[in-house]
Amino acid sequence: MLHQYRRRLLVWAILFLPLLAFSDHLYASADDHKTSAQFKLLVLGDSLSAGYGLAQHQGWVSLLQNLWNHDEVKIDVINAAISGETTDGGLARLPRLLQQHSPTHVLIELGGNDGLQGHAVQKTKANLDTMVTMAKQTGATVFIQDMEIPTNYGRRYTQMFADAFDSVAKENDITLIPFFLQDIALDPALMQKDGIHPNAEAQPVIAEFMKQQLTPLIVK
Repeated sequence: MLHQYRRRLLVWAILFLPLLAFSDHLYASADDHKTSAQFKLLVLGDSLSAGYGLAQHQGWVSLLQNLWNHDEVKIDVINAAISGETTDGGLARLPRLLQQHSPTHVLIELGGNDGLQGHAVQKTKANLDTMVTMAKQTGATVFIQDMEIPTNYGRRYTQMFADAFDSVAKENDITLIPFFLQDIALDPALMQKDGIHPNAEAQPVIAEFMKQQLTPLIVK
């Protein structure tokens, strides 16, 4: 059940989150391969996009790039996800990333760690709003990934948290991408031993899901 996943997520966050805050898996396919891609997607995320516990090439972001390359879709992906990242950290790093990579599109997959650490929802929302505005000012199209947290924080907080992502999307007129672990989290065969992170077998499923979500939004 999804609530069991959320309970494990809370316990894991308390025990291990501080150890992950220093892990950085940034890589840029565009810089590495120097293609003539028409579009460049910057993924600003946390451990779910950084491929925690996996080799870089096994993560869904890398696999998504492979899918687009196979289909000859001219999109380069820059993975700027860091395990343990919060919206505070993402906001601090975004200006440099925008300047360095000049993405045409930005996917913000952040906020889950804010919720796990009990950050004020208003602050998380403000950070997300600022990141969206910052990216838009460069001319980039922005998407935001919906996120979920354990119900242990109480109905009021979890509802406020969930509503924040929908509000950011609506108020900024951007697309809200569904939470990509919604179904995967229910299948132990697709999760790592920590019960929190998707395993190598789950990554192609996520990559295909994100391909279906993002391709029509980028290539119009």
